[in-house]
Amino acid sequence: MPTVQLFVTCLVDTFYPEVGEAIVDVLSRLSVTVDFPPNQTCCGQPQFNAGLRSDARQMAMHMIEVFERSAKSETLQSDIISPSGSCVHMIRVNYPELFADDPVWLARAQSLAARTFEFSEYLVDKLGVTDVGARWDGTLTYHPSCHLSRGLGIDRQPRALLAAVKGAQIVELPHADECCGFGGIFSVTHPEVSKEMLVKKVENLEASGAPTLVVPDAGCLMHIAGGLHRMGKGQRAVHLAEVLNSR
Repeated sequence: MPTVQLFVTCLVDTFYPEVGEAIVDVLSRLSVTVDFPPNQTCCGQPQFNAGLRSDARQMAMHMIEVFERSAKSETLQSDIISPSGSCVHMIRVNYPELFADDPVWLARAQSLAARTFEFSEYLVDKLGVTDVGARWDGTLTYHPSCHLSRGLGIDRQPRALLAAVKGAQIVELPHADECCGFGGIFSVTHPEVSKEMLVKKVENLEASGAPTLVVPDAGCLMHIAGGLHRMGKGQRAVHLAEVLNSR
């Protein structure tokens, strides 16, 4: 029975704890033991994107040290699972970049990166599972987040998991490959552009005819759900893990 470490991310921890709970439930049903390192913090992506490399390095060092330890496994090489493609991208791609001039920390960053997986990627590619026993009676459409699909090349896996959900009718989201406008600090530094991108995403959701939009990243979830609420729309956005945990 494998043991994994859950990197829940700051957005899930703060705003969507039910997403983290759904991941634990799904993995537990698949006989995977979940270890939650309590000292984990933000991965440092906002600082990295803002050009604050020194701050990002300090946060990365902390994360590396935290996830090198495990309370439930004798090995330090257990896989790390996260519900956010953007945070996984930070660890896999940007952590090695941050420590490119430090051989000792670079090796530690590369080791962490090699065992860090996005949730759907882990289920499909590591466990070989597409049907997790989920059921959702209704129509769903899927928004692929930019870091997940473009940055990590993960798109087949969440779609395969959704296709296996019993009772669900999956329809394509028009212009699905377009960013929702969140983009980490982009929504803060370019709020007007971000707003217009969000309006287009909501219009495409309406055009799909689906009452529920499935997203694989808490950043997109927060941005789109907030927009739907402010616009008074009847549709809702949910995280992929919540759909996979429905029965």
